[in-house]
Amino acid sequence: MADDGSAQGAIWPLTKFYFSVSLGSQDNTASFQEVSGLDTETQVVEYRHGDSKTFSTIKMPGIAKFSNVTLKKGVFVKDNNFWTWYNAIKMNTIKRETVVIKLLDESGSPTMTWTLSNAWPTKITATDLKSEANEVAIETLELAHEGLTIANS
Repeated sequence: MADDGSAQGAIWPLTKFYFSVSLGSQDNTASFQEVSGLDTETQVVEYRHGDSKTFSTIKMPGIAKFSNVTLKKGVFVKDNNFWTWYNAIKMNTIKRETVVIKLLDESGSPTMTWTLSNAWPTKITATDLKSEANEVAIETLELAHEGLTIANS
């Protein structure tokens, strides 16, 4: 009998290939091939007061910084939603959306959720074209955002 690990109560790490992405408040779910850039970083503030007995600085947490998130998806006929969103960007009038990225378990239930606050497209890269290629056409959407929250289900 094959040992699948269940007899020992093994807990396996989640796979990263089953996820969903919702753009905006109206639950506009889109299918993506790849999501990257779910990074956050806290800048370091160094300080030393003049009467400190140690000749080194104190390091304190500063301002939080969030990376742009990159989404890649296949190009579909008559699907210009990202270009429409991108073209809506004008000086001081940016259509910001909440973007929700969910990592799903084998039953399709979310296990981890990343929520991007006030996201808007900063860059769209159209697919490259090659007459000898045997690949799917992929477009890339880069989003800037003002906050990343993570929740476990």
